[in-house]
This record gives sequence, C-alpha cells and structure tokens, in this order.
Amino acid sequence: QTVRWHIELQPWASPTPSLNYEASRFLKYISTSQISCEHMNLNSLKGYSETSKKPWSICLDERFSLIHRIRSKQCRLYSLGLGNDDNQFELSMANSGCEVHRFDPSIKSAHIQEGRHLWYHRLSIDWRDPNPAIAAHKLHSNTKKLGTVLNEFGHQKIDVLKADVESAEWKILENLILEDVVEQIGQLVFEVHIHWPGFEVSGNDSTVVRYWYSLLRELELKDFRLFHTYKDLSKPQMFLKKESFNASSCYTLSWVNTRWK
Repeated sequence: QTVRWHIELQPWASPTPSLNYEASRFLKYISTSQISCEHMNLNSLKGYSETSKKPWSICLDERFSLIHRIRSKQCRLYSLGLGNDDNQFELSMANSGCEVHRFDPSIKSAHIQEGRHLWYHRLSIDWRDPNPAIAAHKLHSNTKKLGTVLNEFGHQKIDVLKADVESAEWKILENLILEDVVEQIGQLVFEVHIHWPGFEVSGNDSTVVRYWYSLLRELELKDFRLFHTYKDLSKPQMFLKKESFNASSCYTLSWVNTRWK
C-alpha cells in the first residue's frame, strides 16, 4: 500500500472558487446527521453525573460495538487535550469500566495513574513525530503522532478518540487519515475550530474551507458517519475571522465507524 502525502481535495462547491459557496456547503455538511443514534449520553451507565460543560456525545446504540465493549469492560478511550480542566467525560468513562488515557502536555508528571482505569500522560499528540535533532534541545516538549503512541502502548484499537486541541485538530485528523490510523478507531468526538484556518493550514479562505470539507469527506469514505453536532453558542460567532454565515467558531462533532460492529 502506497503512503499518501495529501488527502484528495473535493471539487470546488461552485464553478469559480467562492467563500460563500464553500462556507455554505461546509456548514450544511457539519450540521447534517448522516446516521441516527438513539442513545447518546452516559446517564444510563452507573456512576455518571451530567455536569460536563459541553456534550461529548458517543453512540451507545446496540448495533455498534461501543455499548457492548463498555458492558464487557473492554473499551478504551483516548482523550487529547491542552490544559483543559473539564475531565468529567473521561471520569465517567473510567467509572463505567473503560480504560481511559488522557494526553495533555500540561500534566505535571510523565505518567500518572488515577484510580483503576484512568491514566494521564504528559504528551502532546501531534501530526508529526519530533525531529530528533530538535527534540534534543526541547527535552520537555513531548509530542508524538497518535500512530506512534498506539505502537508504543501496544494498543491495536481505540473505541473512542476525543479531541479538544484548540485548532490542531485539522492536521491531526489529516495525519490519522493519511496513515490509516483512523481505521483503528470506533468513534470520533472532535471539537473543531473554524475562526481561523488552524495550525499549518494555508491558503486563502475558500481554499481553507474546501480543505476542511475534503477532510471530513475522507472520513465518510472510510465509513465514518456523523451522528451528532453541537454548535457552541458560548464561543464567538466567527467564521474565518468574519461575523458571517451564522456560524459559531466552535462545533463538537461525533462520528461512528460503521465498519466496527
């Protein structure tokens, strides 16, 4: 299998590139569920209190594997964060018997185990592994690709990957797609930021939105289906630094891998 360096870009939304057309196509896409999910919260699981600041929706329908893996205490959650103190979702998943790994560069020690099922790792998940020459100078900056971490931890699969990484999500998602790591994941819950292009995403506004849209279409080609969208109205209503398109700067999107039964 050949390694891909770039994702396939979708055709432009209009005969000539236009931000209006790209934005309306993208926003419609992220606001439209592709599959229905009846059971999306953890209230049905013991030890769960609904105090999370935002809904991290996972699909607990019987036709998907997650609910069965939770019941048999075989599920695994990876949570990618950047100094966020809201860990209610992680705690509730750990309380329900899932093995939970939270990756955050702001954690005090390299690895901390808290309770039977919850681990904290002082690691930043990135879209590239560190350059050894540069890494020597930055002993404290520990960044790795998700595929590298999976190999090091000896984990074949992640039932849920949650990411709240302040605009690094687009390049991380691209890396997961290009390296086929996404196929090892059962459900994705990503906070996406659209007030600026994101780290290392270049091009003019219409090019950026076409890239975002193309990334999400690649997920669809890999049998991921969007089942929940949360539009965060507490954040500035900005789309690429413009107050337009009736968009929030931040959405939480949830997908299920329909290949995972």
